[in-house]
Amino acid sequence: MRVLMAEDETLAAEVLAEGLSEAGFTVLAAPDGQAALELAAAGAAFDLLLTDLRMPRMDGRELIARLRSERPDLPVVVMTGFPPPDGPAALHAGPAPLRLLTKPIQIAPLVDALRSVAGLV
Repeated sequence: MRVLMAEDETLAAEVLAEGLSEAGFTVLAAPDGQAALELAAAGAAFDLLLTDLRMPRMDGRELIARLRSERPDLPVVVMTGFPPPDGPAALHAGPAPLRLLTKPIQIAPLVDALRSVAGLV
């Protein structure tokens, strides 16, 4: 499975990418939502979106909306230190799976969440 990951904290992104690679995922890392959107627009192939919510240039909420406007069935895992008060429902509409995880995040629950939204478990 190929994961498009938008995370603006460099060290966190490196640790997450390494852990996900060890779990068998291919990770396309972007430093913010705008860069992730540009990768997608350039034709980067990915199966899942893993995104932070608070990032410069384009936040995770906007990234999810833009990517799902083209791919309404895109599975998403959101990781944030500041979860919305309304929970995952505040981040999307429609039938596509979305999981919300609160930072700090351990690799095992993240892998489980990604596999879950991808329908692998």
